[in-house]
Amino acid sequence: MNNQEIVAKLWNLCNVLRDDGITYHQYVTELTYILFLKMAKETGTEKQIPEDYRWDVLVKKQGVALRRYYNDLLNHLGEECTGRIREIYNGSRSNIEEPKNLEKLITSIDALDWYSAKEEGLGNLYEGLLEKNANEKKSGAGQYFTPRVLINVMTELIDPQAGEKCNDPACGTFGFMIAADKHIKDKTDNLYDLSSEKQEFQKKEAFTGCELVHETHRLALMNAMLHDIEGKIILGDTLSNQGKVMHDFDVVLTNPPFGTKKGGERTTRDDLTFPSSNKQLNFLQHIYRSLKHNGKARAAVVLPDNVLFADGDGASIRADLMDKCNLHTILRLPTGIFYAQGVKTNVLFFTREKTEKNNTKEVWFYDLRTNMPKFGKTNPLKESNFDGFIKAYMAEDRSKVRDERFSCFSREQIKEKNDSLDLGLIRDDSILDYEDLQDPIESGEEVIANLEEAIDLIRSVVKELHSLGEKFND
Repeated sequence: MNNQEIVAKLWNLCNVLRDDGITYHQYVTELTYILFLKMAKETGTEKQIPEDYRWDVLVKKQGVALRRYYNDLLNHLGEECTGRIREIYNGSRSNIEEPKNLEKLITSIDALDWYSAKEEGLGNLYEGLLEKNANEKKSGAGQYFTPRVLINVMTELIDPQAGEKCNDPACGTFGFMIAADKHIKDKTDNLYDLSSEKQEFQKKEAFTGCELVHETHRLALMNAMLHDIEGKIILGDTLSNQGKVMHDFDVVLTNPPFGTKKGGERTTRDDLTFPSSNKQLNFLQHIYRSLKHNGKARAAVVLPDNVLFADGDGASIRADLMDKCNLHTILRLPTGIFYAQGVKTNVLFFTREKTEKNNTKEVWFYDLRTNMPKFGKTNPLKESNFDGFIKAYMAEDRSKVRDERFSCFSREQIKEKNDSLDLGLIRDDSILDYEDLQDPIESGEEVIANLEEAIDLIRSVVKELHSLGEKFND
């Protein structure tokens, strides 16, 4: 049994909990509580868990005694333990009221093919579960889940290296950092090419993040643990003063949440030059400010279209970004790839330079939106859809790339447009211009002349009818 089949079985167990009114997101959280204990047993890492609260004890309980014990287990692990165990179980509570449902969940998990799961990687199994949750519209999880193929492309092009500090200030379930870790492990023979000191750095310091939502933070912690990552994942708001501790990074990969602050209020962060009620504009400021000023630190960030053209503070922030960084590439993403249908998004790629002024000379745009097929559940985004963009991005001389989707605008051209970056979209074949029609539209004078002829004809018809009517009456 492969991981995909195991994920399907785990997901189907959600049907067991319907009578308890468990939502999909709550279900994944319940699975996380139970899977942690089972996976600790399977990987031989139970020593961090008190003996009275390990898997072999849990699996023997039944009925009301099981529910009572399970609630006690959640409280104990969240309050009495330390480290990642306490972080994962902190504030935990079960939404499962029916003991038989809880028992069914535990025994079903115990019966799965864990040998195969370990062979393919428990981290991959858990990520498959998170992706399943995100793809289920009823769960609402897709609003923070970035498509795996997009994460992989962004990570490949930013190319994080061993020894670099990577961060996601809106980390969701930690997908970007998991991808960055895998990217480095693939390049270093699973870190065996590195010294023991560097291996320790990769495990404990290389990958960090911040997540505002408690339940999502719990999933991020579990995901990191299953991928052998122990970096700090803050439970908090990057746009509050908590975010000021997040700085001096070599790499930032992120997809910040869309929307505005509640009630239109501005950020509570007091060190941003242009505080705004637009969360994405504040995140963008945080991101380029959090990079090292060494000419090598770089970021790829998913942002909605409004960030590209918002005036006022928006224009000031874009100008500041292009001063402090080399904003070299903007990818206009297709619609339909996120949970919220119709949301228009982009990926901004930039490097923080050593100086503070005039670092962006030109910006290259790649339009992966116009004249593209409709993406969604029945037609998912594939990595092959990015082949043209990757080729253009990696070209040694971009001016020699022959691709209508790839275009360049100088900093001067952008300034003339009030620093708007809503550029680079090609002609949309689904929209017909007047000159495209087979029969050209007549000029205004011709239209008026034709109308006048029509009116005269109507008058003559009315006059004739009136005349016939008088003859009929006679």
